[in-house]
Parts: sequence; structure tokens; C-alpha cells
Amino acid sequence: MEPALSVLITPPGSRSLLERAYSDAVERTETADESSTRILDAAFEQFCRMGIQRSTMEDVARRAGVSRITVYRRFTTKDALVEQVVRREFRRYFDQFLIDIQQAGTAAERVVLGFVSSLRAIRGNRLIGGLIATEPDLLAASLTGDGGRTLATVRQFVAGQLREEQRAGLVSADLDTDLAAELMVRVSASFLAFPSEVVDLDDEEQLAAVARQFLVPMLQPRG
Repeated sequence: MEPALSVLITPPGSRSLLERAYSDAVERTETADESSTRILDAAFEQFCRMGIQRSTMEDVARRAGVSRITVYRRFTTKDALVEQVVRREFRRYFDQFLIDIQQAGTAAERVVLGFVSSLRAIRGNRLIGGLIATEPDLLAASLTGDGGRTLATVRQFVAGQLREEQRAGLVSADLDTDLAAELMVRVSASFLAFPSEVVDLDDEEQLAAVARQFLVPMLQPRG
């Protein structure tokens, strides 16, 4: 595996990129200064155009219009730069998810919108979507190679949204939010990691229909 791509695999005892991005979104963390943001923007564009493996720190510096020393001062290694770029894209995913579900008027509609927007946001992201297309094994490893902690992070995020629906009296008080979120996240993750011959992931109407038929019923558990 290309060393720079190995940042997506979580070492034992460390928090995954997704966990850190989730914390950034929940805590509304803003840490990058103007110079770092400029370098991250340039790195994102460079990685999207040329790929992570073929891009160098010198390429990023040139695209950012700064010296190579400036890039290394902000990001000591290529791994560190790749990690921050990918982390920022996942943070944007969480932020956009929250924006998208606000458009829905009911809990059921929010589940449908959340499912569709999640697949759209990740698959449509120029960098993450590109990695899914070119490094599918890497994505599967990042989802399963950390003892389930990456999936647990997204499950925690979704379960939190479902608990808000519960507190508002919009879904059943008997709903096991962690279990429902677990199932919803695993369905989404499986579509991302493994191509489907039955469901067209580019057809948002079909994805919405899948969510209505199989995910929405989880909101009203049967005794």
C-alpha cells in the first residue's frame, strides 16, 4: 500500500480520522490558520488531479504558491498532510449531512435524506470518491481493520440524531437508537465498500425508495 494512503488505516490505540472529523464537527473546531488552509486547499486540488501517490510536497507547495519549507513547517511529512486533507473532507461530510437533513419535515424524511445525502456526499467527493474508485480495498480495510471503531463513530453520530428525534416525540420512545443507527450505518457502509448489482448508487430516487422500504420502518419498532 502507498505509505501516504496508510493514514486511513487506524493503528491500535489511536483515534481514526473519522473519529477526529466527527469531534471537529460536533465541537465546531476551527484550527487551520490562513496559510495552512491555503496549503490544504492546494493539496486537495493536487491529490484530486494527480492522485496522492504521484503527488509530492513540492507539487503542493508549487500549487499553493509557497515555499517547500513553508509546507514542511505546517505539515512535517506527506502522511501528516494527507491525513489533514482527508480529515477535513470527512468533517465537511458531517457538516453537510446536518444541513441536508434540516430540509426534511419529518423524522422519516430525515432518515431518507440522510441515507441519500451520505452516499452522495462521500461518493461525489472528488478525493474520497476517487479513493473509493481506485482503492476499494483500502476503503474496506479502513472500515473493518480497526475493530469496528470507524463504523462505531458514524453510528454514534446517527444515534445522536435519532435520540434528538425521540426527545422531540417524533419517533417511538421504545426505539433502540443505537441498534437502529448500527443497522443504518452498516447498510450505507456496505454500499460504499462493495458495489451493488441490484441498487444503482447514482440513482437517488432508487436510493430513497430503498431507505423508505427498509430503513424508515426501524423508527417504529414492533413489540
